[in-house]
Amino acid sequence: MNVPLPARHPRTARAAAALLCLAALAACGEQPAPAGSAATTSFTENGVTVTLSLSDWHSPRGTLTAVFTPEEKGFHLYSTDLPATGVGGVGRPTAVAVTGALRAEGKLTAAGEVRTIRVPGVDAPVPVYPDGPVTTTLPVRRDAAGNGDATVLLGYASCSTEEGCTIPVSDRPVHLRLTDEGPAFTGH
Repeated sequence: MNVPLPARHPRTARAAAALLCLAALAACGEQPAPAGSAATTSFTENGVTVTLSLSDWHSPRGTLTAVFTPEEKGFHLYSTDLPATGVGGVGRPTAVAVTGALRAEGKLTAAGEVRTIRVPGVDAPVPVYPDGPVTTTLPVRRDAAGNGDATVLLGYASCSTEEGCTIPVSDRPVHLRLTDEGPAFTGH
């Protein structure tokens, strides 16, 4: 990347060049997160933006956070405790799992308080989070095999009591590489 730098302030110019290089690396999703910082990435699919971060990385452990944000107001996500096929076929659980060089070291938790809704034609109440974003966390650890590739698998569905539902997402992969320098998302 060729960027003209002002000659008057060489320190400022070098700092600006370093920041541009870091921004270019981050835009490619290839920048490893140093110990204690967070590797991040995001994507939007079927009406929800998902932002992933692997933070508090102190090899071999860290915290995988996924923030699920419906694109439109009035949409909610389903509870992480919802059965895989929903309740009476309605809904899909908000899910985060890891494979490859990472292993879950606990249960997925969500910051949102679960409430229930009634859906016409379904006998049981359906557990959902309040409308808007939901933040989930999953403690993870590097597999005993050491460095390598890992995959985060995501599942979710968003619905509105007035507008219906988006198409559910199941096992949506996001790739991650673990190195001695730290974790880095490598694409989605």
